Order: sequence, then C-alpha cells, then structure tokens
Amino acid sequence: LPAILFLLVLGILLGPILGWLRPDKIFGPLLFPTISLGVAIILFEGALSLRLSELRGLGTVIQRLLSLGVFSTWAIISVATRWLTHFSWPMAILFGAVTVVSGPTVIAPILRSVRPNAKIAKVLHWESILIDPIGALLSVIVFEALVAHSVATASLSAAGLSFLRIVAVGVALGVAGGFTLGWILRRRVVPDYLHPLLVLAGVLMIFALADTLAKDSGLLAVTLIGMVLANMRDVPLDNILDFKKSL
Repeated sequence: LPAILFLLVLGILLGPILGWLRPDKIFGPLLFPTISLGVAIILFEGALSLRLSELRGLGTVIQRLLSLGVFSTWAIISVATRWLTHFSWPMAILFGAVTVVSGPTVIAPILRSVRPNAKIAKVLHWESILIDPIGALLSVIVFEALVAHSVATASLSAAGLSFLRIVAVGVALGVAGGFTLGWILRRRVVPDYLHPLLVLAGVLMIFALADTLAKDSGLLAVTLIGMVLANMRDVPLDNILDFKKSL
C-alpha cells in the first residue's frame, strides 16, 4: 500500500479524532511557511527526474492533460460541488480550482502499485509534477478574480496582472537559479559532499525570494530549477537525488 495512505490515516487519528497533536498551536504562524517549504522540496525532487528527452511522442498528450484536462476537471468538480454541497457558485468554482492538483506524492505511489506501461507512467509522472504549480496559479487567479468581482473598486484586470507577475518571477528566478546551481555543481566550486546541502539551501532561498517578489511564484520557480538541472550536461546529481529522497 502507498505510504501516504498510512500517513493520512495516522494524521487524522492523532489530530482531529484524538486531539493529541494540534499543528496550529504547536507551530503557530510557522505552520503554513513550513508546509510550503516542504512542498517546494517535493516538487524540486520530482522535477529532477523530468528529462526533455522523454517527451518524444508524448508532448501532445501531456500538453492536453495540463490544459484541457485541468479545465475539464475544474468544471466537473465545480458543478459537482455546487450540486452536492449547495455551495455558492463562487465558492464551488474556487474549490474546483484548488482540487485540480494531483501531485507527485499521490501519483508516484499509485504508479509503483499499478505499474502501467512505460509511456503511461511517463505521462502521469510529468503531469503530476507540473500540475502543482499550474494548480497553484489557477487557484490564485480564481481567488483574485472573485475578490475583484465582489469589490467595486477592483477590476478583473488585476487578476490578469497578478498571473503575469507570478509567471514572470517564477520563470526568471527558476531558470536563473537552475543554471547558477548547475554551473556551481559542474565546476566543482564546492566539495561533492556539500552538494546536497548547497542545492537544498539554494532551492529554499530561491523559493522564498520568488514568493516575496510575487506570492505563489515559488512553486513554479523550484519546478523549473529541477528541470534545468535535470537537463544540463555533466551535472552530478546522484548525491542530490539520494539526499532528497531521504529528506
């Protein structure tokens, strides 16, 4: 069984049911930033396995999953939420946007259990990692659009500008950070045994910087860092991959 099922059951048991652990009280204002950093590490580690050479013959399928697939899932969940829970339409639409994400922590254990053929596994692996930043962007844009719609002084153009700012900051810092870390690793500027800690510190720093400049752009940035490193030549990644899995 996927480990995430055990962890989910244990978390629900220790938290809401027994009340032994209350993360809000234990971590206080650090709870959400800590979770965000954890998600950033997960996405970075997953992106390290995204090699562009795998896209031959599969690029169109992945592109459709990340476009038509996202919007169809969003529409179905929004309508189902409105019908089943009687949420208002704005809340149902926002809930649908939040729940389009699958994520590598869900898909990877399923792939290990189901063991589909190589093409299907690659498609789902790519989709599960790239859908996280896309889902985050979609949720932010929908939320800001709903707020803009309800506030007379705001306009929907603010949501569009926010989207462009998030994408610009995430892409710029992600690509620049990836090439910088790749150059440092390839040139052996620091000893090999420090590579994992150097990359971890660099990824978290870029994630925090991106989120400071444009909120919610950090996930896009760390995903691109991983993809850039995975596709650079002569970059030693074995120690980093082992370290990230252990972490």
